[in-house]
Amino acid sequence: MLDELKEEAIVNKVGGRFKLSTLIQKRLVQINRGGRPLVDMHSDDKMEIVIQEILQDKIYLTQTGELKIFGETTEQGDLLDLDAGDL
Repeated sequence: MLDELKEEAIVNKVGGRFKLSTLIQKRLVQINRGGRPLVDMHSDDKMEIVIQEILQDKIYLTQTGELKIFGETTEQGDLLDLDAGDL
């Protein structure tokens, strides 16, 4: 699982190591607060779930650092904002 973090592909996918660590941290907070995983895995390892969500293009950071889920929209057609607000 942590081998994926050593590869440049995941770093480049999110735009750098700082953005990768920010995305992981924000998503782990959501999952720890009861957020449902966006990937089907037979693992309870939350870090592994988040890494797979990134690799499968399920989550990303906006230019302003907000965590977003690909494909989910609000009534206005904007992507659903999942930022915890106080992070």
